[in-house]
Amino acid sequence: MDTRSQHATVEVRIDWENDGIHHQNREYFQKISFWHDIFPGSLSLKLPDSGGNPVSERFPPGELVAPWSKNNLHTVKRENLKLQRKRGPGIELHCGRYYPRYIAAGSAGIFDGDMQPLRITALDEHCATIDLNHPLSRSAITIAARIVEDLATGPERGGRCTDVVMEALNAGIGLEALYPCSETYYLSGSNFARIDEREDSQFYEVPRLVQHLDRTAIEQVTAIYQRWLQPGMRVLDLMSSWVSHIPGAATDMDVTGVGMNAAELSKNPQLATRVIQDINLQTTLPFADRQFDALICTASVEYLTSPIEVFCEIGRVLKPGAPAIFTFTERWFPTKVIELWTGLHPFERLALVATYFRATECFTELQTETVRGLPRPADDSYARQQAFSDPVYAVWARARG
Repeated sequence: MDTRSQHATVEVRIDWENDGIHHQNREYFQKISFWHDIFPGSLSLKLPDSGGNPVSERFPPGELVAPWSKNNLHTVKRENLKLQRKRGPGIELHCGRYYPRYIAAGSAGIFDGDMQPLRITALDEHCATIDLNHPLSRSAITIAARIVEDLATGPERGGRCTDVVMEALNAGIGLEALYPCSETYYLSGSNFARIDEREDSQFYEVPRLVQHLDRTAIEQVTAIYQRWLQPGMRVLDLMSSWVSHIPGAATDMDVTGVGMNAAELSKNPQLATRVIQDINLQTTLPFADRQFDALICTASVEYLTSPIEVFCEIGRVLKPGAPAIFTFTERWFPTKVIELWTGLHPFERLALVATYFRATECFTELQTETVRGLPRPADDSYARQQAFSDPVYAVWARARG
């Protein structure tokens, strides 16, 4: 059989809520075939002729993913769980955390090598209760899709059929939802240990005038900040460096950078004021109450060893209603990142940062956002090893009045 098919690059946006937090996930699919790839509901009919305009549909709980069922809760003896790694220490179980299903292979129909998540919902010295329900099994989900670029119409001779939205939903979306016991676990002091416990001033003594994100990821970070930053604002760039990723069009802003290296900060043309401070050593910020209109922090929240104290300070120095926006990706300095960060699924890290906001009680209107699947620039040094741009994760909230 030989037929013709319309191809396109498509953005899929997934919106849902949990525990008063709004979550948005943007996934990009570089070559969709409208002949054999699948979209849910009416989207398959509307999208091909949408002309680049977004089309959307809302799905009630249990329609896109299987509805929540108590039959997906199983009690497994600890001795039957596979918690030994080939290398490194064994897996430690914690209530509320997600783990790959293969740790329970042989139980509840789970096969060895299954990477889909399970959640530990109860735990004692003998048994663990595992939840195999999809993280969004109780959530209403809104799907919006738009054609980013029409590609050439070409012949189709079959091939893999992709359920586009389910491919996104099964890649970790939903793991950012908070769990009742998460705060107790996340904020345990041992989670904030690091491989290199020397004072950070020693590690950051040498300037690093390099970009840690690829150009496309930087553009996405800048676009997120652009929604919030306006001319005339007083902005605090926390854990700053030689680039602030502030939109070039957002001129006439008074930006204060707090960072670790004087040479890096001196190279940053967007900073009006530069402050050298190790906020892991001194969490009190040297600013007056309600001084700033916004705060940004790029690819650095994973290094905080006293995050609650720092977030309380952020709440103090921000004006009522001012946004605090944290963005991060999947790159970090291994010896300086906190121990917990490396053990979490990327989407769970959103829950961790959301927990920081919640624990201070200084913020409201909490939201998360993810951006994944964009192509890596062809001239990027990692283009041959990685086809996709660094994923971008963001968490933000407004300071309470």
